[in-house]
Amino acid sequence: MKNRITQLFNIDHPIIQAGMIWNSGWRLASASSNAGILGLIGAGSMYPEVLREHIQKCKNATEKPFGVNVPMLYPNIKEIMDIIVEEGVKIVFTSAGNPKTWTKWLQDKGIKVVHVVSSVKFALKAQDAGVDAVVAEGFEAGGHNGRDETTTLTLIPMVKEHLKIPLIAAGGIATGRAMLACMVLGADGVQVGSRFVASEESSAHPDFKKVVVDAKEGDTQLTLKELAPVRLIKNKFYNQVQELYKTAPTLEQLKELLGRARAKRGMFEGDLDDGELEIGQISGLIHDIKPVATIVNDMLTEFELAKNDLSKL
Repeated sequence: MKNRITQLFNIDHPIIQAGMIWNSGWRLASASSNAGILGLIGAGSMYPEVLREHIQKCKNATEKPFGVNVPMLYPNIKEIMDIIVEEGVKIVFTSAGNPKTWTKWLQDKGIKVVHVVSSVKFALKAQDAGVDAVVAEGFEAGGHNGRDETTTLTLIPMVKEHLKIPLIAAGGIATGRAMLACMVLGADGVQVGSRFVASEESSAHPDFKKVVVDAKEGDTQLTLKELAPVRLIKNKFYNQVQELYKTAPTLEQLKELLGRARAKRGMFEGDLDDGELEIGQISGLIHDIKPVATIVNDMLTEFELAKNDLSKL
């Protein structure tokens, strides 16, 4: 399939593997790229030199294009961007910040820039900043999310109505049918996160992967909006957050409960009680752990079958 996304990134299929903290190291990114989609290393969980190591290992593991996802809220952002340039990465997905800050700087160095947004307003700001494409992420998505709770089904056509640059849909996408639906709504491609958490190459802890495949509808919830909205599996930590909310807590009390490194404890170290377990609503439709190549092939096969079914309606 050739379209604006495959041409922009020089990939075979318009699918992006999301750059997720503690889940998307070089193994997942390189396996995704080798499967003909765009793999992303999640820089949000990496110190600068760790990121450099992952980029170098990814370059050794694939000759295909790959990128780095960079949340812009970290204090060492300049060092991270310098490493990306030094290591010759040609694609950067930015999030959690103003796209004007880094877009031109990166593009002047020959890097394609994509920004992740959760609303029409921020999609237009990203377009005005000159990004090469936008990821519009619905509230179904796992991890950090938008405050407006706009679903993918409504967000994609609303963004498409105003956007001239390529549009990538994200949030609640794990199947070929969902991919087709998003493209019917106007997306040029899709970004997939939760499905790749439950892959053999994901760096997530095996116990977290099992929680994902065991999850049912209703097992996740968006919370901590006062800090940074995040969708979590309901566990002991989540229940503690809800109990604290009953007391009308201050920001300081929420921050104290959250503490540091909870996401690492949950997703990377496998602390299923006291860790942050970030995953999307679509986890209720994920029932097994497979190699990345199989996941991609399954999605593409289902996409074609669904497209044929659609033509019969």
